[in-house]
Amino acid sequence: MHENITMLLIELGAVILALGILGRIAGRVGFSPIPLYLLAGLAFGHGGLLPLAASEEFVATGAEIGVILLLLLLGLEYTASDLVGTLKTQYLSGVVDFVLNALPGAAVALMLGWGPVAAVALGGVTWISSSGVIAKVVGDLGRLGNRETPVILGILVLEDLSMAVYLPILTALLAGVGLAGGSVTLLISLGTVSIVLFLALRYGRVISRAVSSDNPEMLLLVVLGLTLLVAGIAQQLQVSAAVGAFLVGIALSGEVAHGARNLLSPLRDLFAAVFFVFFGLSTDPREIPPVLAIAFALAVFTALTKIATGWYAARRAGVKSAGRWRAGGTLVARGEFSIVIAGLAVGVEPRLGPLATAYVLILVILGPIAARYTEPIARRFSKQPPVAPIEAPAAERIDDTANTAR
Repeated sequence: MHENITMLLIELGAVILALGILGRIAGRVGFSPIPLYLLAGLAFGHGGLLPLAASEEFVATGAEIGVILLLLLLGLEYTASDLVGTLKTQYLSGVVDFVLNALPGAAVALMLGWGPVAAVALGGVTWISSSGVIAKVVGDLGRLGNRETPVILGILVLEDLSMAVYLPILTALLAGVGLAGGSVTLLISLGTVSIVLFLALRYGRVISRAVSSDNPEMLLLVVLGLTLLVAGIAQQLQVSAAVGAFLVGIALSGEVAHGARNLLSPLRDLFAAVFFVFFGLSTDPREIPPVLAIAFALAVFTALTKIATGWYAARRAGVKSAGRWRAGGTLVARGEFSIVIAGLAVGVEPRLGPLATAYVLILVILGPIAARYTEPIARRFSKQPPVAPIEAPAAERIDDTANTAR
């Protein structure tokens, strides 16, 4: 027993220290640390250089908490009124986003003979952009006040809200509950989301006051405990623990949301890093080369469809040509949600894990490049003169939103 605990502490210490070093390296070069976390997991997982044994179960639990905290912090970024407003103004862009980006992934899964459930999962992997990477890129490029930035944020909000419907459907399909059971799960999910949005719109201040505390320790304990409790109940109802955490975040607002973000962000970053490592640990690196060509082709194709999505959404919002291309290029990166979805589905189709890992690695690297160079390349081909970015009327609000995006 004592020896097992000793090895657990040694392995955990080594993993967390390595994550800290990798994160610092990524920060120095202005790069997302997600690819490095995935590569670290591949190096120390099954088939890697030095497999971890004692800490694997603990890391698996930490990975589950990482997903829950990712979704909680995501929900804290938005108020119910923001979500309702975005649905009213940009729902058509959300439909185009789904059609252009989810269908290619689903089609590839079907062509590979993986079946309809894996098709739904791979469609989600290729659909959802990485808002964490995108928020950092927008800030690094100094585009927080650009006219296209609200369009980008609107697409991300729609994708995040869609997760509250998509994840329960995927969970039901993975559990094999059938059409009737899946319909019940979907109805429960839609009903839960509707009730939470109603309560947040009508009684959001009351809920926030009930949770609020001037003592940071008490606030941390109440918010974290409430989130884990709701996530567990949601998982028991086959709705998805991640969706439960997301809804808790939406229900909180104002000073409580701001305080919870500040307190929970370090925990989120730690456990999210553990999640990416765990996904790498569960993927045998020897399985990646056979799917690398497919992952690369799918990455290039869906990068182009994301550019088309951003261009269309910005055009609907009245943004000029240069801003349309910037919006499209900025949306290319995939990351945390793609890995979350693949992690849920690897039990049904093990080959989905290596494909998703390679796909995310490619697009997390390609995303910042596309954000920077899509507009200059498009301008060169169309022979248009450079266009100075136009600041949005709500630049200060956008700045605050983007800086706190997950």
